[in-house]
Amino acid sequence: MKIKYTKFWILSIFMLGLGGPGTNLHAQASTSDVQDLQARVARLEAELAQARQQLQDAQSTATEAEERAEAAEAKLEQANDTGPRKINIGNFAIGGAIRANYTIGDYSSGEGPSRGGDGGDFALDTFRINVDYQNDKLIGKLEYRWYPGYNFLHTGWVGYQLDEDTQIQVGVNRVPFGPGPYGVSNSWFFDQHYYVGLSDDMDLGVKYSTVLGNWSIDLAYYVSDEGQWRGASKDAARYSYDIIKNNNGNGYEERNQFNARAIYTFEGDSFLTAAGASFQYGQLDAAGTTGSDGDAAAVSVHAKGKVADFNIAAQLTYYDYDINGDNEWGTSDLVFMGAYDFAWPVATKAWIPAVTVSYTITPESLDWLDSVTPYVEYSNIMKDNGDFNDSAMFIVGAAWWRGGWYIYTDLAYSNGNYFVGSDGDVYNDSYDGVGDFGINGNDKWNMRFNINFGYYF
Repeated sequence: MKIKYTKFWILSIFMLGLGGPGTNLHAQASTSDVQDLQARVARLEAELAQARQQLQDAQSTATEAEERAEAAEAKLEQANDTGPRKINIGNFAIGGAIRANYTIGDYSSGEGPSRGGDGGDFALDTFRINVDYQNDKLIGKLEYRWYPGYNFLHTGWVGYQLDEDTQIQVGVNRVPFGPGPYGVSNSWFFDQHYYVGLSDDMDLGVKYSTVLGNWSIDLAYYVSDEGQWRGASKDAARYSYDIIKNNNGNGYEERNQFNARAIYTFEGDSFLTAAGASFQYGQLDAAGTTGSDGDAAAVSVHAKGKVADFNIAAQLTYYDYDINGDNEWGTSDLVFMGAYDFAWPVATKAWIPAVTVSYTITPESLDWLDSVTPYVEYSNIMKDNGDFNDSAMFIVGAAWWRGGWYIYTDLAYSNGNYFVGSDGDVYNDSYDGVGDFGINGNDKWNMRFNINFGYYF
């Protein structure tokens, strides 16, 4: 028995000796696996925490976006409630506007367009009727305006919407020239492009507009300007500035004008938001005793940008109205242009730089104001006609919007814009060759403060 027990213990000790190292290896392997699992769990917990934070941020952003959208929608509804709505009759939407103007300047009131003067001047500015038409893809627009003593068609066209981005207009429509419908300007005065027929110009013809990726393309042909309507002048009762005949019937008529414009819209965080170029060429038919025909050409580069919340728009244009010297003054350096029932001479060649800086504020805490846009504008007709003085204009102002009300408050300072009171002679029977947009002989700076009250419906 002792021998058996002894063999048993010896065998047991031998087996334990063999099993010891194997058991340690197994324990070490188990510890390594646990550490790996713990590391994986730690990584998963970190990823889960990050995912939870991202979800929380996304929910917060979505909530903020929803709140902003609701606030914007509420503000829009409030704006609609505070202003009149257009009258809808079938496929027609009828609206309009009535505007009054207060003007005071450091000059005598004189004759011609509403200039105001030292004593100030408050008068009816305009009354207008707008009609918009849409029937499936057939569209149209009509606008007629009345001013004290004269009236005219502003817009009148029919068109076809080929697709969401492509449209054709036939009739009196806005000429595609410059960075937008009003050039670079935000003010009631516009910039100096407007007064030489290169901004917000309405002519009679056909325009094709489309969007190709980031490009906006406009091509147009105009058989003539928008024509003479009702007023005291022979050829200046119209909205936009055109080369025209004077009261003696001498001058030029615009014919067969071609326009092309291309604007590229930038995406992302680029300083530039849009940049493009415009080109215009047309014929000038001599009228009355004026000599041979001429032509008119203009080219422009323009851009819009954004710095912080400030909007910047800039434009540089060169125009050349090529005429002969057999006219009212015996020179090819001056040509008649007119609008608002008033005509004056303009330099036939010039560079026009123009720049605007604006900032739109939407005060949520003010129930009486939807938005206000302060702006600073500068433009200059830098004449390429020998000894002619330039015609510059500097404007500081703001546009105020509330419901149907739109109000401009502008302080304008100019040495060559007849609306800002230059004392230079304008056209009459004994015209002596001065004039603000022409020679600008006195080169005098004047100031005008203007408030335009507009109610739109």
